[in-house]
Amino acid sequence: MTALQDSQSPSTSEGMGLFERFLSIWVALAIVAGVLLGQFAPAVPETLSRFEVAQVSIPVAILIWAMIFPMMAQIDFAAVLGVRRQPKGLIITTSVNWLIKPFTMFAIAWFFLMVLFRPFIPEELARQYLAGAILLGAAPCTAMVFVWSYLTRGDAAYTLVQVSLNDLIMLFAFAPIVVLLLGISNIQVPWDTVALSVFLYIVIPLAAGYLTRRTLIARKGAEWYDNVFMKRVGPITPIGLIITLVLLFAFQGDVIIANPLHIVLIAIPLIIQTVLIFFIAYGWAKAWRVPHNVAAPGAMIGASNFFELAVAAAIALFGLQSGAALATVVGVLVEVPLMLALVRIANKTRHHFPAASEARG
Repeated sequence: MTALQDSQSPSTSEGMGLFERFLSIWVALAIVAGVLLGQFAPAVPETLSRFEVAQVSIPVAILIWAMIFPMMAQIDFAAVLGVRRQPKGLIITTSVNWLIKPFTMFAIAWFFLMVLFRPFIPEELARQYLAGAILLGAAPCTAMVFVWSYLTRGDAAYTLVQVSLNDLIMLFAFAPIVVLLLGISNIQVPWDTVALSVFLYIVIPLAAGYLTRRTLIARKGAEWYDNVFMKRVGPITPIGLIITLVLLFAFQGDVIIANPLHIVLIAIPLIIQTVLIFFIAYGWAKAWRVPHNVAAPGAMIGASNFFELAVAAAIALFGLQSGAALATVVGVLVEVPLMLALVRIANKTRHHFPAASEARG
């Protein structure tokens, strides 16, 4: 039975594009390219860093908008009106993402970075890494979850509702949670700086995506929008991400060369947190007899992170050269291999969940 179900699941090569499949490799290459750029052509990042308005780097802001806009443009907020269908899945997703995940991330990262790894990381740098982990924990996945949903044969329409609802909540919850947890960690950031970050990297791309979607669908139709427009703008995200990482590591080169072990130390709590959140949401869904095509993508949303937003917020709040920015990039580095392992677990355990037809009853 299990073998049959696994054979029916889409293969990784079928469900993921070239960029998503080898994301960790691209990130690793971006790290190498960035470090080399910073060491042998430091004038390039230094020149780019001078283009600032109100302490916002214009080149970085453009790159981040390029990363985030295509994701926001694919969100159908009208789908949220269907929240009454199978409310259990939405209750689990929103509860885990906003009432559990940010706080377990904080607790786990604090224990490892500030206590267990204290002999290996200077306290001030560990606090910066903790800030990066907090930013990752406060941003549930927006885009890659559609890939994970496809690979686990998830309900695509329901996944869209789950993601859209999370994005609406993120508008109001991201900043207060980040400020609260940073404050507990004795990392003070002004409210206006956080608010500016939310406005620049959530509100603006979200509004632009909504207006673009609404206007183009009205003129060209939904089929053209999904099959033509989104395929044209989709590649902008990986290009923006890779260039941002190259620039970031052009500034981080000295830290990486001096402390390569830090990459591993940062990754450990992030991996533990990802696995923990997946099993909390997945186990809860099993206890509530949520069908597998809703339970699996729901667990994936919380387990994976909106790392583009976390990277953007870390740069905006702490700078390109900060330990917080480095920690968020480590989150990108471990994302794909770890999530693929969780996809495999979800597919192997599908038979423990009721089918969608049984759940509708």
